[in-house]
Amino acid sequence: MTEQDRATVNDPRGPVNNGEGHQYVFYGVGADWMIRKGVESLRIPREDRVRLADRFVRPVGYRIAAGCLEKPGSVVLLEAAPGSGRRAAAIMLLHELGEDAGAEEEQEEDRFEELPAADKDEATLAPGEGDRFLLDLSGIADEEAYAKAQRLLVVRRSQVQEAGAHMVVVLPSGMEHAHAPELEPHTVALGRPRGIAVVTRYLRMDRMAFHSTDLGSYDLQRLCERSPMRELARLAGLVRSARDSGRFGVDFAGWLDQAMHAVTDRAGEVGRQVATVRTAPERALLLAAAVFEEARADTVYEAWHGLMRTVRHEEETTTELARTDFGERLATLGIERDLEGRLHFGRLAYADAVRTYFWANFPGTRDDLRNWIGRAAGLRGLTTDDRVNVVVRFGERSLAVGRPDHLFDLVVRWADHATGASCDPRAVAALELGLSHERFGGWFRRRMYECARSGPLSDGLVRVLTAACLQSLGATHPDQAMVRLHYLAVRKGEAARGAREVLLDLAGRDRRPYRLLIDRLRDRTRREPRGAELHLQLLAELLRSDRAPEPPPWPDLFLGWETVFSQPPTELWNLLVISWLNAAAGDSTREMALGVMVGATHGRTAALHRLYAIACDWAGPRHHPSRAAVAALFWQHIDNAQYVRTESAKRAGAGPRTTEEAR
Repeated sequence: MTEQDRATVNDPRGPVNNGEGHQYVFYGVGADWMIRKGVESLRIPREDRVRLADRFVRPVGYRIAAGCLEKPGSVVLLEAAPGSGRRAAAIMLLHELGEDAGAEEEQEEDRFEELPAADKDEATLAPGEGDRFLLDLSGIADEEAYAKAQRLLVVRRSQVQEAGAHMVVVLPSGMEHAHAPELEPHTVALGRPRGIAVVTRYLRMDRMAFHSTDLGSYDLQRLCERSPMRELARLAGLVRSARDSGRFGVDFAGWLDQAMHAVTDRAGEVGRQVATVRTAPERALLLAAAVFEEARADTVYEAWHGLMRTVRHEEETTTELARTDFGERLATLGIERDLEGRLHFGRLAYADAVRTYFWANFPGTRDDLRNWIGRAAGLRGLTTDDRVNVVVRFGERSLAVGRPDHLFDLVVRWADHATGASCDPRAVAALELGLSHERFGGWFRRRMYECARSGPLSDGLVRVLTAACLQSLGATHPDQAMVRLHYLAVRKGEAARGAREVLLDLAGRDRRPYRLLIDRLRDRTRREPRGAELHLQLLAELLRSDRAPEPPPWPDLFLGWETVFSQPPTELWNLLVISWLNAAAGDSTREMALGVMVGATHGRTAALHRLYAIACDWAGPRHHPSRAAVAALFWQHIDNAQYVRTESAKRAGAGPRTTEEAR
């Protein structure tokens, strides 16, 4: 069980994230790679929920909350202390609700979404029956913000109840006096699960061989009683890392000992080392090795000198042969070089603690560190994995000290300088890391929105924004992803064409996003005369048979076709109509499209004539005879529409009729 609350098991000088972290996969256009360390995800997709379920230990009060959530339209508010696993419990309550309904048959269109704490985003809720929503208010710290969040919560609760959906809300700690009385009946208090049970569960799932007596030490028991669930999950991850590295012995006791030191002692150890390392070159090497750990020694050497130039340290006047050699410098700092020439610190998770220390205690250097990473993450000696590791390490520290702008600055810089038609993996990794951050995920979504709506963008940045929408935002906030992709898609250039393809693909995955995009494009076609042609072109392509979800949503298609056919006939009509004629010829269940399309013209003569001409050309003598039957059916619908329109016109122009005339 994981917990998002920021807490520490180190000394009072502040929290140090010494763990090896969870496994996150970040995807780019045409490539994918593993990021070894990441920030806790804002939203957990199904495969990650399944992984969490394997490691989850139910807290006190969980069964009561689960019982309250069973009924359609239920809303449960969780009240729990920070560090108790309250967010993980909320996720599991919603996940297990879906599992009870059929674990292996969970449909793609079933929604499991996290709602923003504040109503700052442009997408509406619009819940459906069975949808599941998570609302995490635990980060709210002042009464005014909490009062606003509760007013919005009342509205959302009503929408969820009316739709037969389900919602779990994580309440902020220390704000009990400000709870709205009408929400009290829906509140369930959760206790803290046994810490040692959490550690045991994680270790078992990592196939760690140990006996229960191996976890009996006083220090470990004390740690498990006091530490947040997030720290306990990290501790177990460090035991696994110590085992997998092969550098810390071959027995569980040794691995656990290294992990215990990593989470309890590293902050003090780094502080003492930096106090003894007084020169700028030594400190710069310590930091460079921590940021570029596991890279080759020559590359770290290059990054080290780049850092000294960035912080404007003057080069030594003596020749390098007269100075302390690089290997001796490394050994003095406790940095080891393995047989492949890659650098590691001798102690588990020491590099994490070094990075944390420098970002926390040298705030005046943060701008320089951003500029250094901007250049050093592109060094020739780095592999793609090395580069992404560097980006994640820099991003973790920048977000931890409240500087998301530093990370986004590098996204733009790397994307703008990308060459060719591929995405810069560093930019994609940095943006996806920001989007997945619990505290700053909303900040990055807003920056993407502002960029997508702004003036000129480089093709490289359009591609990075598109990739992030496809692989990250599309999985967590699909409505918002479509909004941003729409703005990117109506731009000019090759990159915009890629955004259009991603937008149409994302919308066609199921009925709900398909309907939302049709509504959005219809609205923009009416409201924006200058850009109507681009919106109409997107709409016509979206309405083709190969873009529609299965089964075809005929009411939505009717509304979309109605908008297209209300405009003067253009070449846009040809591909649209022909796609459905082809579909009807290959599948009789698609023949309904013929009547719906004709109905969408509302009998306008010019539109009917154009549809007739398109069908004539499609079923002409040059083509297969099987098309004739489909065309004949289409023409019959057109004839019927013309007859109805003619009769209506006659009645409208004839004036009042006598009873005899009516007969």
